[in-house]
Amino acid sequence: MDEFDFINKLKPKQLFQKHVKVGIGDDAAVYEPSVNMNQVVCVDTMVEGVHFLKSLSTPTEIGYKALAVNLSDLAAMGAIPRYYLVSISIPSSWREEELLGIFKGMEELAEAYQMDLLGGDTVSTHDKLVITVTVIGEAESHVQTLRKQARDGDIVFVTGTIGDSAAGLAVLLNQLTLENEMFEKYLIHRHKRPTPQIRAGRLISTLHRASLNDISDGLASELHEIAEASQVGIMINEVDLPISEELLFVKKTTDINNWVLFGGEDFELVGTTSQESWDELKRACNLEGIKMTKIGVVSTTYSDVLLKRKNDHIMKLEKSGYNHFKK
Repeated sequence: MDEFDFINKLKPKQLFQKHVKVGIGDDAAVYEPSVNMNQVVCVDTMVEGVHFLKSLSTPTEIGYKALAVNLSDLAAMGAIPRYYLVSISIPSSWREEELLGIFKGMEELAEAYQMDLLGGDTVSTHDKLVITVTVIGEAESHVQTLRKQARDGDIVFVTGTIGDSAAGLAVLLNQLTLENEMFEKYLIHRHKRPTPQIRAGRLISTLHRASLNDISDGLASELHEIAEASQVGIMINEVDLPISEELLFVKKTTDINNWVLFGGEDFELVGTTSQESWDELKRACNLEGIKMTKIGVVSTTYSDVLLKRKNDHIMKLEKSGYNHFKK
């Protein structure tokens, strides 16, 4: 394909953000930051064969997820999505129509959040497709939903349900078969098309104090990051973990604990806040129709991340989850 012709096909037909001064077409984009807002920037890379398999996902699904995982990071910072940039390394095994499908998937999600594509880069490669997405958001200057904000006595909470994505991947890899086709489709959808918890992140950003992490590498891993950054211990209760009806169906025949605790890629939010703020947050989430569940407490009397089992046995949760540098 012709690189410049391909880039021309990616140029947005409209801009959502009034602060964009120069979009795609020059050496760099220009936008004007909003007054009294901090700029929040994050970047994620997806590699074919590591983060997705061409045989298991459509180009649109791959593109959608590439942007969604970045938006999840913005949600954990309590930020409003504004812009995104895409760099893509393309092997000859990918056709132009497939690549346009990837960008269509990102565009679908970007439109939902009124985000503008500001640029990026396209290069050829001899191996696997690599997509790197950078997102830029904004949060009020006082907002700091950082991992180090957990305090003794805080409530530990999580959005949505957990473990679905890992179970969905198991279905795709033929490691799990369900008799209920609708449940199977739900779990696959949760893996391929995660919903960034932007609205929940914005509600949490209004609290006096909160710590947040998005569940990308697994619940246990994210809790360890909060505990280590805040120098506290965390105890969660197995009976309180929010599990979907679909995953409970799987539980009848399969041990789901590994997916729930260590599976990752649910892209829900897990965090902590004071009891008073938790009551405020729970009321706000109920009004917005957002599922928010208390799953434990923060304590300085212990230094580990612990799980209280249904039989009251307490076990230490290892910092286990997806790690790119471990097999």
